[in-house]
Amino acid sequence: MTSSASLDRRLNAYRVDLANIGLKDRVEAGNYVSGQPARVVAHFADVYDQPGSEALQTQFLHGHEVVVFERSAGWAWVQGMSDQYVGYIREDTLTRDGENLPPATHMIAAPRTFIYSHADLKLPRIGYLSMGSKVKVVDQVTTRGTDYSILDSGGAVVSRHLMKINDWKADPVTVAETLLHTPYLWGGSSGFGIDCSGLVWLSQMLCGKQVLRDSDMQAESIGKEIALDFEQLLRGDLIFWKGHVGVMADGENLLHANGNSMDVTLEPLKAAVERIGYLYQQPTIVRRP
Repeated sequence: MTSSASLDRRLNAYRVDLANIGLKDRVEAGNYVSGQPARVVAHFADVYDQPGSEALQTQFLHGHEVVVFERSAGWAWVQGMSDQYVGYIREDTLTRDGENLPPATHMIAAPRTFIYSHADLKLPRIGYLSMGSKVKVVDQVTTRGTDYSILDSGGAVVSRHLMKINDWKADPVTVAETLLHTPYLWGGSSGFGIDCSGLVWLSQMLCGKQVLRDSDMQAESIGKEIALDFEQLLRGDLIFWKGHVGVMADGENLLHANGNSMDVTLEPLKAAVERIGYLYQQPTIVRRP
């Protein structure tokens, strides 16, 4: 049996008392369960490493699927299907146990959008959604020249803010550029607040590419490693530090969410390397998706 110390708890659901049945031959636990499918119904669900923790790990977006291993005292222990991340979320951010929802048809493509009570931007907002959120569209309505998509929940979203599921964007960098000036949020994965690896994950996801969530995971898994040569960089190359990642917008400029400017910003790579060095030393690896 595999030593539990060799399994990353961020990607493998196991505790002393309970574990994913898929890990039965790899870890020891008091009980093994297969888990139940569910979906995020909140605008997004904050993910923590323990119930009641204040340290945000990541976020699961509206409409995204999870596997639920336990529901207890208002919390659910889950694994996200989009990035395999394991953690605890508030139970009320999920569909109820056994509740089925129809498959999503569209994904939010704009950084942020409102849900209106009806197909009219002058009417009250009843919610909001981040880029990457999944929804089911059941009708189309045009009001004063603006097209709206009616959701199965009854609300309306501006149609130009949507893309069909599987009608993926072509370039992750172009997606990331639409998130310029989005506020920095440690653990954030949404258009309302995002961190460095969240920016990579979200922009890749809109292009139909599932990547892991944290920068150390991405540094080991995305694309192929290339020479750490700043003179040979291309648009889309990922620059990793220990604890940070950015994406090259071209051969000289880095796009990244960072705690210095506290938002998603574009700056010369050489300036970023010099500024970041005192915290994270020099870049450690370059990967080309």
